[in-house]
Parts: sequence; C-alpha cells; structure tokens
Amino acid sequence: MQTFFVDIVVPLPLNALYTYRVPVALNEEVAAGKRVLVQFGPKKVITGLIHSIHENPPTKYEAKYILSVIDDFPCVNAKQLKFWEWIANYYMCSIGEVMNAALPSGMKLSSETNIVLNPDIEIDYANLSNNEFLLVQVLEHKTKLTYKEAADILENKSVLPSIQGLLKKEIALLEEEIINSYKPKIINQVSLSPDFHNDFAIEALFERLKRAPKQIEILLAYFQLNKKENNFYGYVDRPLLSSMVESSSAALNSLIEKNIFIQQEFRQSRIKDFHTETPANKTLNEHQQTAIAEIKAKFEDNDVVLLHGITSSGKTEIYIKLIEEAISDGKQALYLLPEIALTSQIINRLRKVFGRNVGVYHSKFSDNERIEIYDSLINPNQTIAKPSVILGARSSIFMPFDNLGIIIVDEEHETSFKQFDPSPRYHARDAAIVLAKLHNTKILLGSATPSIETYYNAKYGKFALVELNKRFGDVELPKINIADLKDAYQSKKMKSHFSPVLVDAIGRALDKKEQVILFQNRRGFSPHLECNTCGWIPMCKYCNVTLTYHKKANALKCHYCGYATPVPVICPACNSTDIRFSGFGTEKIEEEIAIFFPDAKISRMDHDTTRKRNAYDRIISDFEQRKVDILVGTQMITKGLDFDNVSLVGVLNADNMLLFPDFRAHERSYQMMTQVSGRAGRKGKQGNVIIQTFTPNHPIIQHIIDSSYSQLFENEIVERQKFSYPPFTRLIKISLRHKEEHILDKASNELARLLRQKHSGYILGPEYPVVSRIKNLFVKEIMVKEVHAKNLAELKKEILAHSDNVKLQKDFKQVSISFNVDPL
Repeated sequence: MQTFFVDIVVPLPLNALYTYRVPVALNEEVAAGKRVLVQFGPKKVITGLIHSIHENPPTKYEAKYILSVIDDFPCVNAKQLKFWEWIANYYMCSIGEVMNAALPSGMKLSSETNIVLNPDIEIDYANLSNNEFLLVQVLEHKTKLTYKEAADILENKSVLPSIQGLLKKEIALLEEEIINSYKPKIINQVSLSPDFHNDFAIEALFERLKRAPKQIEILLAYFQLNKKENNFYGYVDRPLLSSMVESSSAALNSLIEKNIFIQQEFRQSRIKDFHTETPANKTLNEHQQTAIAEIKAKFEDNDVVLLHGITSSGKTEIYIKLIEEAISDGKQALYLLPEIALTSQIINRLRKVFGRNVGVYHSKFSDNERIEIYDSLINPNQTIAKPSVILGARSSIFMPFDNLGIIIVDEEHETSFKQFDPSPRYHARDAAIVLAKLHNTKILLGSATPSIETYYNAKYGKFALVELNKRFGDVELPKINIADLKDAYQSKKMKSHFSPVLVDAIGRALDKKEQVILFQNRRGFSPHLECNTCGWIPMCKYCNVTLTYHKKANALKCHYCGYATPVPVICPACNSTDIRFSGFGTEKIEEEIAIFFPDAKISRMDHDTTRKRNAYDRIISDFEQRKVDILVGTQMITKGLDFDNVSLVGVLNADNMLLFPDFRAHERSYQMMTQVSGRAGRKGKQGNVIIQTFTPNHPIIQHIIDSSYSQLFENEIVERQKFSYPPFTRLIKISLRHKEEHILDKASNELARLLRQKHSGYILGPEYPVVSRIKNLFVKEIMVKEVHAKNLAELKKEILAHSDNVKLQKDFKQVSISFNVDPL
C-alpha cells in the first residue's frame, strides 16, 4: 500500500505549506482542494486545505498524520488555488492569509482548549488557592471551562497562574474540542399518515375526532395548506400550521402521538428562492445597441473592455444582456459591485430577469448564509438550484466558479474594491482581470468616471475602450450650479451650513413633491469639539486622531479603533465651560435641515445608520417609495443608485475633498461629485445640482460643470507623469508598527537604508502618516516607487528579504511590518 503525503495550506499568516502524512485508511479520500483537520503546534487542531498530494516525506521534520478529511468533494478547485497563489505573490502576503479571506469563517474549523477535571485524581481541597478552589467548584458542576469562561469567573483577574496551578497538581487537564460554528437551519414538518390517504379513511377520521374540535381545526388547516400547494398529502411547516389555529400545540402533539400525523425534521436552505417574473421587454436604444455591438467586437481581440458610459446612460441593461448571453451558452457570470448599498436595487433588477439563478454574496450576510451560497456552487447533492449569476462585493471573486463566461465590474473606479485591512490587501478589479484570464473569459469594466489608471490603459491599448455618451431616454445631464460659500458667509446670508441658493432650491423641490439628496462626506454630528478658551481638542487615547461627536449616542467616538467617551462638560485642560462644536457631519445636517423644513420626511444613510443587516434595504426602499423627501448621506449615496423622483442634489462642502493631502484627491473629488450629481434628473426631467464651495474657480469644479472627464484626465496624467505616480510607476507602501516610538524610528530607518542600497531615489520616507498612532501602536510608512513593471517581482523579493533581515534583529522582533501593493 502506497504512503502519501499532502502539502497543506493553513489559514494563518505563515509563508509556507506544511507537509502531513496520510493514514492508509484515508488514501482514497484525499484530493487537492479538500479540507482536512490537522494538529498544528503541540495540541491545537485546525482546518487545513490540501494543496497537493505526493510521496515525498519532509526532510527537516517528521510529518504528523492528518486527523480526518472533512469534505466528500473538493471545496476549492484547481483554478481557485492558482488564483490564491497569484494573490499571495502579487500582494506580498501568505497563501494562508488568502485562504482566510477566501473561505467563509464557518468553513475553517478549529479546536478550542477546554479545562476539565482529572477523573483519576482525588482532590485535596485544603491545598488549593482561593482562585483554584473557585474554578474546581465550577468544574464539578459544569464539566468543562474555556479560558474566557475561567477569566469571567475570576472577574478578569490573571487566570493563567490558577490554571497552571491546577495542571501542575494534576487536578485539571486540557482537552481540545473541535468547534463548528455552522449550524444548518432545521425545521419541523408534518404530513398526514399514509393510513389516511383516501376519502373513506379521512371521513372515518373526522368521525373519530368529533369530540376534539381543535384537532379537527388542525386537520382542516392542513388540507387548506396542501390545496394551495397542489399536493393533497404533502409535508407542511409545523410553525405555519400552528399559526393557523389558535392554541394548537397540544392538539397537534396529540395527533402526532396517535400516528395521524407524521413529524420529520428537514434541513432548510437559508437562501431565498425567487421565481422569475416576466419583465417588461426592455428595448435598448440605438446608443446601447451600438455599445453592445462594439463591446462584442472588441472582445474578439481583447480580454478587457472598459465601458465609459455617463451617469444614467443605461449601462446596467447592457450588463444584463451580456449576462443573458453567457447563461444561454451554459456559463456562469460574476457581477461585482463596490458597495452593499447598491445590491438591493441591482438584485431586484437581476431577479426580475434571472430569478433563482442569482446568488448574492457579501459581508452583511450571516456566515451560515455565506456557507450555503458557497456550497450551492460546489455541492453536487445540493437541493437548491446552482446559481448561474453571482452578484456581490469584492469577496465574491473567491467563489468556486468552474465555468465563468463573463465578469462585470460595475463602478470600477470605486475605492471600496480595495481591501485595506487585514491582509491580503487585494484590489478586486485587478484581481478579477487575472481571474478572467485563468478562466479564459472576458471582463467588462464599467464606470461614468473611470480611474485614471484604467482610462490610461484603455486609451493606450492595454484595454479596449467603448464610449456611451447619451443618457437613456435622451434625458439632459443635470444642471450644475455653484454656491460661493465665501461670498455667502461675508454677506451673512448663510443659514447654518446651507447657502441661500441651496435652501431655496430645496424648498422649490419639496413644493413640487420631488426628492432631494444632500451629500456630506463626513459622518457624525461634528468632526470635533474645541475649547474656546485654550484650544483643547479631545483626542483618542489609543490613536493620534481627534474624536468625532455623535449626538444620538451623546458620545465622542474614534473612527479608527471604536474608542468612545462621554462629552466633557468642562475643559480638562483649563476648566473652562466654553466648549464649542467645530465642523459638521451627516448627523448634524439631518438635524438642522429638519429645522428649515419641519414638514419634510428626512432620512440619513451613513456607516452609523446602516450597521444592521437590513438597514441599507430599508433606507433605499423608503426613498424609492417616496416615504422620504430628503436623503442625507456620505459617499454611500454616490454609487450608482437609481431614483426616479430626485430633482435636486446638494453637495454641502466640496473643499474637504479637494484639499485632501493625496495625489488622487482631485480624481476622487471629480468622481464623487459627478456620481452624486448623476442621481439627479431621470425619467424625462433635467436634474439640478448645487455644489457649495469656497473655491468656485477650482479647475475640478469647472470640469464637473462642463462634464469634461477627458479634460480631467489630460490634466491629471500630466501631473502624474511629472511627479512619477501611477500609471507611470507602481507603488508599494510598507507600514511598520510598534508600541515604542524610538524602536519604530530605528527599525524603519534601518529598512529604508537597506532598500536604498539598490533603489536610491525611489524610496520615500520613512515618515509618520497623518494618523501616526492607531490602537496604541505607532505607525511609520515607507513608499517604494518602481518605474519598470518588469522589475516589480524582483523588487518585491528584495523588500521581503530586507524586511525579514530587520525582523531578525533582536531589538526589532516585535515590530510589525505589512505591505500594500498598489495602495489607494
């Protein structure tokens, strides 16, 4: 019998595969892409993924045996493994970190350490400390404790010495328990016993139960439900049946005990089943038809096409047509969106066409739901239909596709496609291009305001370009008006944060029963508090950042680490009570606009109001159904949402975007303001946009007024080339973190010195970023520029090698070093 070894990926930030031995009994079960349980370290048991199978034992250590094979069939296919390897190599992380991001957490089983009493030892209670005695008392009743439970019992005192004391006295033992967080949804269903499946038996049954009217009611309700389902004797949900008859639980149990009803448990999918509606046959206009013809022609010679279509030009209908063609060829489609906020509208549009063929995957779903969506693509025994279309945010690129026919990346310019923390810090758009290549398929990037890098690639031949410059229905682009804040403040005409031009326009829109969107790219009530006497500003105790005031919670909050503290009544620096709010966020806009328009129904859409799972859908649905007159929001409301009745969009403060210290600030300002402007004016109406700014003559403001993306591109590309920024260079940002500032300074200087030995002139820093301390760790950054793309792989190897050399030095072992390739 052959002896096999498997190389295992473990979901940890470790740059290696680990070789395990396969027990002979499991030889037939192992396969690449299956999950296995393995012992990692002295006792810990975790989920690993089989990367490859061979007959070569490791030379540096003795291989442990795998403990069991979890899967009946691979949960990760060969193309996915190649994709994981590319992400790990390109984004300078371990394949284990990619695995951690790619699989739903419920698919990564691990063991939890429990403390249990040793059954072979007689306990000498007199020899126990107070804490040890307390733990033993609990264990005698509870049988096992986790470390967290033990800490809670001892009221967060140092629990480790007490546990170690019990282990040393052999009173307690440690055992590992595999924790599986996935719980299938089980429902109870009942059906009529086969003994009563004829009219004569049913008539006799009713006669038999004539003294039990509640049981007869249940029988009648059962037949009523089955009549609806056209299956006279089928199973029905017990809770549904009980809900039809008041106080029916005891009567239903009695029917089960008499074997009149049979009760069974069934596993129910959490994935909602949608039936395809018959949609109105949408006829594409001549511009859309021309665009589709051009896209198909460009796909003949190009794998990547950019569809540059202005806002409201009907790009989504083009995507739907291309997806329909892929499905008709028996293939799958991936539709990537930048934000969960977009999904509810797009889901409804796609499901009207594709029904149950659409699977949705994003982080607002529970882990159990994500596992079931994932499972629907790989499980041949799945009872629900395998979806042909996956609609999701960036993490959906990791789904187990086996027959991709097209990838759509909508709003490709959005920064939400970039994963910032934790690693892997991938960009879903760029990764999707590689994924398409692995599947030998095509990818369409769509945007009204493409990223400079994407448009450059399209203009100069790396991608193909298709333009769509007419709005659907020939609706005019919105009229852009500028409100000069400097003039309004000087003439004392401002109403709080609203210029008279904006207030008048809101009033006119509300009088016409039209809706208004107000955009302020800052959440909270006020960016910070300030003492008028001494200038004191409250800062986060764990991060070097000012705290933001949230009025609803009446607290100051840090948007980096979540730290919160009550609002001070007096200044802790000078004891003054003269403390004022400075600046404004969406929460303050929501409150103040209600003062000017008390009869208007107002809602807010930002990170604070959309924490709950269905909050996005509720806010958007209310606005669509015109239950809300004014929607206040952050950049969430700029992203491709389609509302028929919005006539006015107000941008409250353009300057905090334009003046942000970043080489992409102008590009992003143009994108956000153009996108939010595009929400105004649909269904035959020209919209109106008012941009409040202190710099009305700023070039970006003029480009927005002229709807001139091409002029923005020409200006930006000259600046990028002059100062060696993308697309003319590739950037790698190296972030170093440590709790001691002086150690961080030394480590970052040493790494920069090593890098400059070969790359003099292309190393920027080390420098402290704007927020130089996060979660009690100081941060320093080094930016590496590489002009020649062909040298990028070699540069990454050198950066990793130099970083390892720094970490090997005794003083720098606790310095954390992370890498961000193509940072945004």
